[in-house]
Amino acid sequence: MVHFKWLGQACFEINNSKTIVTDPHNGEEVGLRPPETKADIVTVSHDHFDHSAGIDLVKTEETEVVEETESKNLKGIEIKGIESYHDKDRGSKRGENIIYKFKLDGFNIVHLGDLGHLLSEEKIEEIKPVDILLVPVGGNYTINAEEALKTMEQLSPKITIPMHYKVPGLTVDISSDDEFLQKAIQQGYKINKENTTEINELPEKKEITKIQ
Repeated sequence: MVHFKWLGQACFEINNSKTIVTDPHNGEEVGLRPPETKADIVTVSHDHFDHSAGIDLVKTEETEVVEETESKNLKGIEIKGIESYHDKDRGSKRGENIIYKFKLDGFNIVHLGDLGHLLSEEKIEEIKPVDILLVPVGGNYTINAEEALKTMEQLSPKITIPMHYKVPGLTVDISSDDEFLQKAIQQGYKINKENTTEINELPEKKEITKIQ
């Protein structure tokens, strides 16, 4: 079983026997509550304040911090970092972005960070297979709602969890997830709304889980 808790922006607490925290913000600089958890492993997709300023809040002396694209096994968890960009111009506007793939309890989990472009066929093959996808949907600094749905089509996960969208209090200039969810419903996706998510097995049909 893998447990997911969304902490705003691209920050998740993902755990089974170990806890991974992705892209930790510090709360104050983005208008949200700071992450209240401690991590065995922290992954950072890129060094922007809303994705890395909270590292010290969630780390301990034993925490491993991952900020590069090499593949490794940390504390029994396979982690692969994959190069990508924060914009559509090969990083010339906002820099590079790292996509992370984790293997937990047999699930292939992919966190896209602040992906700013559609994926090439070569990159899709490098990332696949994907069981659970964490995808930005708020646009402006990342792919938007329509591009997020296209990325889902490319990677074909069974479960998609949207992230990096406007919520009450957030001071970052991005859109809500309304357009993404509306377009997903039009395309026949089932939408689940949960406070936290525990995944024991994959559904037969593809679905979207919005973590409140």
